Amino acid sequence: MRTIRIGAGAGYSGDRIEPAVELAEKGELDYLVFECLAERTIALAQQARMKDPAGGFDPLLAARMQAVLPICKAKNIRVVTNMGAANPLGAAEATRTIARKLGLTGLKIAAVTGDDVLAEAKQANLALDNGDTVKGLGNRIVSANAYIGARAIADALAAGADVVITGRAADPALFLGCLVHEFGWAMDDWDRLGQGTVVGHLLECAGQITGGYFADPGVKDVPDLARLGFPIGEVREDGNLVVTKAAGSGGCVTLATVKEQLLYEIHDPAQYFQPDVVADFSQVRVEEAGPDRVHVMGGRGKPKTGLLKTSIGYVDSYVGEGQISYAGPGAVARGRLALEIVRERLALTGVQTSELRFDLIGVNALHGDVTPQAGEPYEVRVRVVGRTETLAEAVKIGNEVETLYTNGPAGGGGAWKSAREVVAVASCLVPESATQMHVAVLEA
Repeated sequence: MRTIRIGAGAGYSGDRIEPAVELAEKGELDYLVFECLAERTIALAQQARMKDPAGGFDPLLAARMQAVLPICKAKNIRVVTNMGAANPLGAAEATRTIARKLGLTGLKIAAVTGDDVLAEAKQANLALDNGDTVKGLGNRIVSANAYIGARAIADALAAGADVVITGRAADPALFLGCLVHEFGWAMDDWDRLGQGTVVGHLLECAGQITGGYFADPGVKDVPDLARLGFPIGEVREDGNLVVTKAAGSGGCVTLATVKEQLLYEIHDPAQYFQPDVVADFSQVRVEEAGPDRVHVMGGRGKPKTGLLKTSIGYVDSYVGEGQISYAGPGAVARGRLALEIVRERLALTGVQTSELRFDLIGVNALHGDVTPQAGEPYEVRVRVVGRTETLAEAVKIGNEVETLYTNGPAGGGGAWKSAREVVAVASCLVPESATQMHVAVLEA
């Protein structure tokens, strides 16, 4: 039974590039997949495209492509990624330019578009999961992108693309599209699609399954985390998977790392809603298959719903923040005094906020004043954060913290402040028919 090897080159937009290069060089791959979009990432990308119509794709696209394209071209490794974000066609054009500069002639680069459903969402005035509606957001709405499935990715590969660049594809679909193309799986073979979704879900976060976000010294030790290697999925034609990593790379692949990633972000393991299938992880089994090798099988599936989760990005508010540090004897008392001073000054000057936080980092910033203390800290970091309706009000919060330098307790230092717009995300469901998928193939 035929087997292909898929490497996970990134688990989020700002992920490390070196492990992807290592995979391309040593992994004996058929595919290298970069998953780089989070919930808010594409809304921020849409904002960037509004300022620059040629932009709106992942800021690390150029660096990643420059690093891996020569290796992938030489080794016949195909690249699949959602780094197109708000502008897949622009990302494809940029990749073609990079390929030409590298002398990689004949490279075919596909842009998959159709996930932008802003017009359709506005027209339907869909209900959002935050209790609002799309029309209720008014002119604050920034973007509406549906999570597309594997079909268009498989179509791009069938058209001969060496590089496939999408916008808001579902994370597992990036991997599932490779499997559908390679093995000719039918788009109504629900159990194969369900097991393929298991493959994609396990690999999509890259280093998380090889020990990243897992290590806890003395409890869950992970070797050589500084050189963490990213995972490789050896996938058989029937969908059975072996998770491994490049020989000599850091990290580990164990039953525990695989089980943690299997449950990551899963609400109901028996009903994991995807654009291609309702995946059922409830019967998945994992077995050790050797050092840094774990066999995964048993994923199943049911017919898809015909609805696509859609992320609606909108301008929610503004956030002002200020920080300053205190150290030495009495640091906690001086920090608490600083917080009270800022609290009173914000009230005296009438700063309008809808939410305020007053934290001592290292004392109560994460779990409040219930945080147990084993002796008083020698140093603390004061943080005041507030949500406002205008940028001007947000600026005032950081300013009041900064004035603690000469208008507050003794020994404050390292003050920092910021004021920024907050882009929030709400979700709704749109019919799959609202997406008009298109594959454009460029050639270097």
